[in-house]
Amino acid sequence: MTSRLLPTNVALGLVPIVLVIAVWQGLVSSGLAPAALLPPPGAVFGRLLQQLVTWTFQQEIAATLIRLFAGFAIAVVLGVGVGIAAAASPAINAIVRPIVRVLAPLPKVALYPALLLLLGFGHGSKVTLVAADALFPILLSTYYGASTVEQKLIWSAMAAGTPRYEILFKVVLPAAMPSILTGCRIGLVISCIVVFLAEMITSTDGLGHALVTAARTFQAVDMFVPLITISLLGLILNGLLGALRSYLLRGFPEA
Repeated sequence: MTSRLLPTNVALGLVPIVLVIAVWQGLVSSGLAPAALLPPPGAVFGRLLQQLVTWTFQQEIAATLIRLFAGFAIAVVLGVGVGIAAAASPAINAIVRPIVRVLAPLPKVALYPALLLLLGFGHGSKVTLVAADALFPILLSTYYGASTVEQKLIWSAMAAGTPRYEILFKVVLPAAMPSILTGCRIGLVISCIVVFLAEMITSTDGLGHALVTAARTFQAVDMFVPLITISLLGLILNGLLGALRSYLLRGFPEA
């Protein structure tokens, strides 16, 4: 049933993208937006294809992906670990809860100047910013998923003589997996946004740096190329994570 709906869902998902491109082309063709500021989509996608085969632009993409994956991986490890621990231990929950309530609403980019002073202008500050922003959606989703595991599953495992630490890995973690993966998808989107923003603020490479460089030289087409690239990367990564979620949760009714 799911396989039959997949082509339909893909087609429906493409409709908004096609509409955005059509409106974009309409604004340029009608003269409402000057081509010097909003180049036609054909010119942007043509330039994108040219850039993708160049080594320089590939290095920019690689730098962005390295920071994105590193920060996201740290957020996943910390978020899942702390979320599971907080759900399993009231003492840890009492420590983590006020910290999350204070830091979760805080825009992490406000901490970026301090990170630059502490970690420098290289990968470290950007990876840390990505990890800090992606952490809380994953942590909260993990905590919610682990806290709502049916008690009868835990009691059954305890009655069978399963050690407490094994219950966490064999019962709680699998049962909380749908919520964890949902948090990971949210964290991945946030990671794409934050790494691009960090590279725009201060960087010598990456897609965000490529946009700023193009803006300084008033190259409107080259400004849009990094934007389209990060959007496509986010779309591809989100699709891959969605496929992984479907595979891991193939035994769950909602998957």
